[in-house]
Amino acid sequence: MQSWKSRVIGKRSLIADRRGAVAFEMLFVFAFLFLVILLPLADLALAGFQYIQAFAALRGFGQYLQYNQPTDVTSTSDWLTTVRPRAAVNPSYPISDPQIICGDNQTGCSDATLSPKYYSYTTTITFAPMVLRSVLCSNSCTYTLSYSERFQ
Repeated sequence: MQSWKSRVIGKRSLIADRRGAVAFEMLFVFAFLFLVILLPLADLALAGFQYIQAFAALRGFGQYLQYNQPTDVTSTSDWLTTVRPRAAVNPSYPISDPQIICGDNQTGCSDATLSPKYYSYTTTITFAPMVLRSVLCSNSCTYTLSYSERFQ
């Protein structure tokens, strides 16, 4: 049986050995790594994934429009009314305001002499960062992505 003196000497040697100091310091190291490095990287990754998904929705709608062009390019108002319900199919990134653009100017087809050449539309992304709010959201966390495609 061990005497009380040997148990006390054993405790003193462990305290002098300081083996538990590393385990205590690891709490601070892990907290620093998690809060300063990993959470901001997660914010950037989520923002990147949302951007890629929104741009994919824009391109997918562009492909739909490429295969469903208006039969009469001089009268596109009927075609736009049939295309608008398809624009709202993706609830995460609804396509807003599809327009037909004529000529080289970036306006709608108001002049009947110009033939339509482009279609243009937009969608919005709303970021919700945990840490990088001041970096990613300087004014607002909502961004508008626009897309245009030539069809003629």
